[in-house]
This record gives sequence, structure tokens and C-alpha cells, in this order.
Amino acid sequence: MSQTSTNKGWQVTMAGLGINLALGVLYAWSIFKGAIKTSIEKGGPDAFQWSLTSINDPYALCCLVFAFAMIVAGKCQDKIGPARTALIGGLFVGSGFTLMSFSNSYVAWLIGFGVLAGSGFGFGYAAATPPALKWFSSTKTGVIAGTVVAGFGLAPVYIAPLASYLLGAYGMQKTTLFLAIGFTVAVCGLSFLLVNPPQGYVPAEPAKKKEEESKPAAKPVYNANVSEMIRSPKFYLLWTNFFIGAGAGLMVIGSVAGLAKKSMGPMAFVAVAIMAVGNAGGRVVAGILSDKIGRKATLTIMLALQALLMFAAIPVIGSGSAPLLVLLATFIGFNYGSNLCLFPSFAKDYWGFKNYGLNYGTLFTAWGVGGFVMGRVSEMLNAQPGGLNKSFILAGTLLATGTILTFFLREKKAVEVKAPVLVGEPAVVMEEINPSR
Repeated sequence: MSQTSTNKGWQVTMAGLGINLALGVLYAWSIFKGAIKTSIEKGGPDAFQWSLTSINDPYALCCLVFAFAMIVAGKCQDKIGPARTALIGGLFVGSGFTLMSFSNSYVAWLIGFGVLAGSGFGFGYAAATPPALKWFSSTKTGVIAGTVVAGFGLAPVYIAPLASYLLGAYGMQKTTLFLAIGFTVAVCGLSFLLVNPPQGYVPAEPAKKKEEESKPAAKPVYNANVSEMIRSPKFYLLWTNFFIGAGAGLMVIGSVAGLAKKSMGPMAFVAVAIMAVGNAGGRVVAGILSDKIGRKATLTIMLALQALLMFAAIPVIGSGSAPLLVLLATFIGFNYGSNLCLFPSFAKDYWGFKNYGLNYGTLFTAWGVGGFVMGRVSEMLNAQPGGLNKSFILAGTLLATGTILTFFLREKKAVEVKAPVLVGEPAVVMEEINPSR
């Protein structure tokens, strides 16, 4: 790959990372949730007049809308390019937070955070990863995907303390207005740096080692459309595991500030920020590891560890120890973050780049449905005596089941280029239409 192509690829990767750093406010929801709960309990003319049982609804709806917006956004990314798709996302997020700044009503927050911001997250997120992956060889799929999506997980490191400061100094309405302006400028500005490679461009693969040269030739790349993808058993195995891994992680992420507040008081945002480091680290580490030992093996390890952590959460939370809680949340965030690197890499490996945006958007619905279902179920269980323990037992059991399901996955198909690729030059890629794969 030429130096110019490499530089352009890293420019696109860093732009995608920056966009996700702005959009990652989703994971700071527990800060807003805590402030809303305090406002409801305190009361007064300007207080949030919500039911305590409905506090998590905007977050749950946001996850669901985010996921299904990814289907539309993926199609847009494939048709009109990543720059325009990300620009639309920035405008959606900005308009959602602006609406929230004018009203404390339940409906306004459902529309603002749940629908508008959720749509914006979907469009911005869908546009960030595909163009970055297209500039690099298949040997770097995991690490590039992990780097781009790490921004989304890392965002609470600065958003949690920033939001806590702004809420204390200016209140909810001005805070959401400031965030609306900042996110709109950041996402829309960086969107112009997201560019696809020239038509027909294929990055050069690294030179093969001697022992690899004797291996049989790789099979041609398989570019599936969405109808072919959903006829593949692998799609349903991946969707189910994504549902489990994402749902269990989001259940904890959305509640970590509330859990930490019992032992850390006003410093609970620190738990959110530290957990975000784990979330981001999981994306990068899983990407590097999956390039080395394979996606299937990495996913199996991450799901198994997450299952153990869910069962370990019961005694840890019961102990009331702040350091143990922060450590637990960090590792849960780490394993959750790995999902957001592994599944886009699986989609690229199994079904190719031609319809990547729409294909991964369809697979990503598992993330939204998982977050919505697990969030609602955990809220219902938590309302019962011993409900928190039941939530972790349910999540741990599902994760153990997901670990077993990974054994039915097969590793990716290798890619073959029709003609030798000159470094940094376009090449023609063979396509094989085989829906049974």
C-alpha cells in the first residue's frame, strides 16, 4: 500500500474515531438518569414530572431507534457515501438535544433523546467504520474497526465529568443546549473527512510467509446482498450472540451510575468514566486479538468471561465496596466493548464490502433489540425483592448460552484478488454469488 493511501486511511480512521467520541454521549445516560431521578424526588415547578418507572424509557427507545436507523443509514452509506450520512447524523443529534433543552416533559425526551438523537447515533455510527476499513488490508480489519468504534466507548471519560459539571453549574436545559451545539459542530465538521477509496481500489496484502505460500489458493471474495445474508444460518447465530452480548452489557452500563452512587455519592460519575476506558479498551484489544487468533475464538473468550462477571456481580454489589464495583464495571465494559468490534468484522468477513452498510445495519438490530429487551426486563425484575440479583443471573445464563453457540460458527473465508495488486493501485476483485455460505 502506498504511503499516500496509508495516510488517507488513517485520516479517515481518526475522523471516524472523532465522530464516535462525540456520539458516545449515549453511554453517559446514567448521569442524566440520576439527575432526572433527583429532580422527580425533589419536586417543584421546574422538576421532571415523570413516573420513576419510566426514567429509563428514553434510553431504551434510543437504543432501539439507533439500531433500526442503522439499516436506513447503512443503505445511505452505500448509496450517497459516508460524509453525507454522517452529516445527517450530526444534524439529527443536534436537533434532538436542542428539543430536550426546551422541555422537561416525558414526550419531549422520548422524541429528543429516543427518536432524534437515536437516529443521529445510527447515521453517524454507520458512516464511521466502513470507509476506514476499505483503506486497509484484511489483516487489519479487527484493529481498524476497534480503533474507530473505541471512540464511542471512550466518550464517557470526558462526557461524564463534563455533563456532571454542566448540570451542577447550569442545570439540565442549558446543559443539553451546550451539548447540542458541541455535538453538531464536531460531527458535521468531521463528516467531510470521511471518504471512500477510489472505485476498484484494493489495498495490497502483506507479503506471505514461506510456510503460507504452500497453502491452497484462497477462495474468491463473497459479496452478499441483505436477502442472501438473512438466508444464512450464520446470520442468526451472530444476531443471537450480538443480542445477548449487547443486551447484558447495556443493562449494566445504563445503571452503573445509580449502583455506584450508593457507595460513591456525587463521585459516581468516576465509575462511569473508568468503565468507559474498559469499554474502549475492549474494542481495540478484541480487534487486535481477533486478527491474531480469529473472530470466533475471541468472541467465545469474551462471552465466557462476561458470563462469569455477571455471576460475580451479585456478591460484589452486595459488598458495597466502591473499588470492587468500579473494577467489576470496568471489566464488564471491556467485554461489552469487544462486541462492537467483533460483529462489524464478522459482517465484513462473511458478506463482503459491496453491501456492507446495509448488511451490518441489519445485523446491528440485535444491539438495539438486546438493549431494549434487557433494559426493560431488568427494570421489571429490579422492582421485585432481590430483583437485581435476578437480572444478573438471567444475563449470566444467556451469556453462557451464547458462548456455546459460538462453537457453531466457522471462521471467515479468505479473499483472493483476480490479478496481482500493485502497491496502492486499484484492482479488480472476483465475486462469487453463493447464498448457502
